[in-house]
Amino acid sequence: MKSNQSNIKKAKKYLDSNECIAVPTETVYGLAGNAYSDFSAKKIFKLKKRPSNNPLIVHYYNLKALEHDCIINEDFKKLYNKFSPGPITYVLKLKKNSKISKFVTNNKNTVAIRFPKHKLLRKLLKVLSYPLAAPSANISSKLSSVQPSDVKEEFGRKLKYILKGGRCSIGVESTIIKLTDTPSILRLGGLSVSKIKKIIKKQILIKNKSKNKISPGLFSLHYSPGIPLRMNVKKPNEGEAFVLIKKRKTNSKNYFFLSKNNNLIKAARNLYPLIRKIKNKGYKKIAVEKIPNIGIGQTINDRLERASKY
Repeated sequence: MKSNQSNIKKAKKYLDSNECIAVPTETVYGLAGNAYSDFSAKKIFKLKKRPSNNPLIVHYYNLKALEHDCIINEDFKKLYNKFSPGPITYVLKLKKNSKISKFVTNNKNTVAIRFPKHKLLRKLLKVLSYPLAAPSANISSKLSSVQPSDVKEEFGRKLKYILKGGRCSIGVESTIIKLTDTPSILRLGGLSVSKIKKIIKKQILIKNKSKNKISPGLFSLHYSPGIPLRMNVKKPNEGEAFVLIKKRKTNSKNYFFLSKNNNLIKAARNLYPLIRKIKNKGYKKIAVEKIPNIGIGQTINDRLERASKY
């Protein structure tokens, strides 16, 4: 449903009834439910076919709403003031009296939270009396959804309501940083690590392959199109779709381009739709040329590496 006030009211009605709906964010579409409700949390896991030990990100409207649930520290305040709302998720300690469902956190004393920037989702969060647990709106381990048609393709009639907010502006998931001790990046995402370092002026550990599942995005197989994918390829094999970072003159129908002129930000935005398009065209294998491992290129390579674990 489109982004008018009556549809926000409809979305609220579904969520108040502990139903799950799809919502737009600036990163990817989310499968949202009341984060305080065990019923809603369990329904998210069931719809996504998501392992129960893979925690959910909880979305808040503002800092005041968060104070009921989390212990706030100085590193968080610095990053919040600079980057939120935006594509960054913080892992913080839970307060003992927090209402967040234990199914959301995998029974841990920490929770992953963020403040989304998408105007439509912010309008919705503002009228709710609870935060939203909202992992990506896709079947677990598969490609994330960046437009309403992707969500429909993933869930069909199993999902009652999609709040349409256009195509996601960033197109890859949020960066996740754990702030409960030494700052650690648990998932590369839409905000570069170098920008984070400039604000907190501390050493930041990179733990995006951690075995301790305290946040989403830590499973080795993820973001997969469901067909084999090879990275750092100079020349594709026969029958492979070949993904290139920038457009080139070619008559080859199996060549696909992430951007016109080597733009990594646009490449990240186009990554999931392009891979989904290749899969839907019937290709059985994908080859990807070497992507520069700088800035958001690191995130692209992280997603490709996990997709290649097919």
